[in-house]
Amino acid sequence: MTKPFLSVIIPAYNESKRLPLTLIDIERHLSAAEYSYEIIVVNDGSTDSTADIVKRFSNLMKNLRLIDNEVNHGKGYVVRQGMLEAKGNFRLFTDADNSTSIDQFRKIMPFLKEGYEIVIGSRAIAGAELQPPQPFYRQILGKIGNLLIRILLLPGIWDTQCGFKCFSEEAAVRIFSLAKIDRWGFDVEALALAKRMSFRVKEMPVRWVNDFRSTVGFSAYFNVLWDVLRVRFWLKRGEYSLK
Repeated sequence: MTKPFLSVIIPAYNESKRLPLTLIDIERHLSAAEYSYEIIVVNDGSTDSTADIVKRFSNLMKNLRLIDNEVNHGKGYVVRQGMLEAKGNFRLFTDADNSTSIDQFRKIMPFLKEGYEIVIGSRAIAGAELQPPQPFYRQILGKIGNLLIRILLLPGIWDTQCGFKCFSEEAAVRIFSLAKIDRWGFDVEALALAKRMSFRVKEMPVRWVNDFRSTVGFSAYFNVLWDVLRVRFWLKRGEYSLK
């Protein structure tokens, strides 16, 4: 396969029910695009038929491939794995539930042409569409969490946790080669490293469809904040080999 313009990385853990429609939607949009692409599903030790579904789809979608982990490592681990094994000039990770459809990538393209190395989807800035909005308690927890993240580590970024982020090849390799966090706080770590490396980051509003089957619990919010403190500490201690 020649070097693709875009790599789409989908971390997946027990996504046998939601992943098929996501793959169909991604293939439908990208097959009509003028650029080359690959789709990489990174199975995070699923106990359901996620891996088998991807294998069956790969017979229909020539640009689809599976990275199959037998053991669960965490979303951060498998996103990092996908980013480093991808071949694309640009590398986008998106969630298996398709909360943000790949059609939003067309809004990213102008920013890449302007020279931004990283473009991240946001549900918290003007122009974002939430269909329907998250439950009230999730909105409150999210706003508190984002405020603390801005204060402690990432001023100026309003939504670090949206699962729709695109990196240039250089940014992906440099950032994810150093990243350590395997679970919830990996987004924050990646953006903090990007800031230290002086990559240009653009936050872009996206259309986001709320899936009420989400398995993210209350503990995830606290785990992210713990990871924020860890990253802050590691940066101050110089524990990343930044160049």
